[in-house]
Amino acid sequence: MFTKCLQFLDYDQMAGVVAKNGFDGADLTVRPKGQVLPENVEQDLPRVVKALQGEGIGTNMITTGINNADDPFTRPILKTMAELGIRYYRMGYIKYDDNKSMPDNLNLHKLTFEKLEKLNKEYGVTGNYQNHSGADVGATVWDLYHMLKDCNPEFIGVQYDIRHATAEGGFSWPLGLRLLGHWIRTIDIKDFIWYQNEKDQWRIKNVPLGEGMVDFKQYFELYKSLEIEAPVSIHYEYDLGGAEHGDKNPTMSLDEINKWLKKDITFLKNEFAEHGL
Repeated sequence: MFTKCLQFLDYDQMAGVVAKNGFDGADLTVRPKGQVLPENVEQDLPRVVKALQGEGIGTNMITTGINNADDPFTRPILKTMAELGIRYYRMGYIKYDDNKSMPDNLNLHKLTFEKLEKLNKEYGVTGNYQNHSGADVGATVWDLYHMLKDCNPEFIGVQYDIRHATAEGGFSWPLGLRLLGHWIRTIDIKDFIWYQNEKDQWRIKNVPLGEGMVDFKQYFELYKSLEIEAPVSIHYEYDLGGAEHGDKNPTMSLDEINKWLKKDITFLKNEFAEHGL
């Protein structure tokens, strides 16, 4: 599970909740305002991993803000995760420069990906860029192909997000999934609906798995046909009393949060079983 929604707990408490609800491991936040701050990664990431191991689980993926090979925190994070046996990290988002043409933007960001690929290879880890709805790099999905087509997916690839792909692609998201399949190395799962607010503006609302617009049947059938093998992280982005935003003092009780954690993992395991995954 993506543990942003448990940032109000200490490491041992968080590990206990992850284990109690039947998850195999934790997708940890190692970024500003995360469970592990980048400046403390060498001390704190081993502590979190030890807490997870104490519950009989582990982690093979973390979520970071890394989007620059030259950032002073990049090497310490990659070195520490590699020493702990963590293979995958989610990259930070990259923005388009409105003062540059789209082709110039794509060529510039392609260099960023290639520099990170080289650094990842040095440490034996894999960086994955999430396709996220909006106007940043990766929202359209197709732009990621341009940046990754010459890269080795063992060291840099995609964290594929079907919720965001559906929001941006409507009925065309299967094309993007097929295009990027070779580079998909991690998966995150969540669901959503479109709704009209009081100003008659269309907005997105995140909802529990199976209650929204994501066509999980079609998704998992295509996922299986492409023979994708990747760690899967459930993201809890719907209302959990602020915990979904990483708040330190959520208004929803832990008992109630546990009910939602259990609901979504049960849904996902049932989907996997139904599709032979």
